[in-house]
Amino acid sequence: MAEINTVAVDLHVKRYSDFDLLRIAKAVNQDYEGLITAYLVSVHIHACSAVGVVFGHLLALTDQRLADGRLIRTSDIQSVTKEGRFWVITTVNSKYVIATFRREVGRHSLREFMHLQSGGYLPTPDRLQ
Repeated sequence: MAEINTVAVDLHVKRYSDFDLLRIAKAVNQDYEGLITAYLVSVHIHACSAVGVVFGHLLALTDQRLADGRLIRTSDIQSVTKEGRFWVITTVNSKYVIATFRREVGRHSLREFMHLQSGGYLPTPDRLQ
């Protein structure tokens, strides 16, 4: 008789660290220009998009993929600005506040993206979408 072992793993959900929660609280309490779609933690830039863990997404009630603690990839970044103490990423239809960067690679990926973007808008290649 074959033995069956199962393990349930949800790779798309992350718990927030105390540091993440502190930064989210500070980010939420800051004023921004325009409506903020969501707050992101543990962010890095990959293929012209931000990848991170979401908090407070406006559409979370209607779309479980956007619930707190879920890993998301934004659409292509149109602009990156600094508002107060936080970086704000604007995509085609959304605006995200970066509360924390992914350790060791996050800030570097943002600097690299901004350097590449200075030459003009770079859409994500079709093979990555």
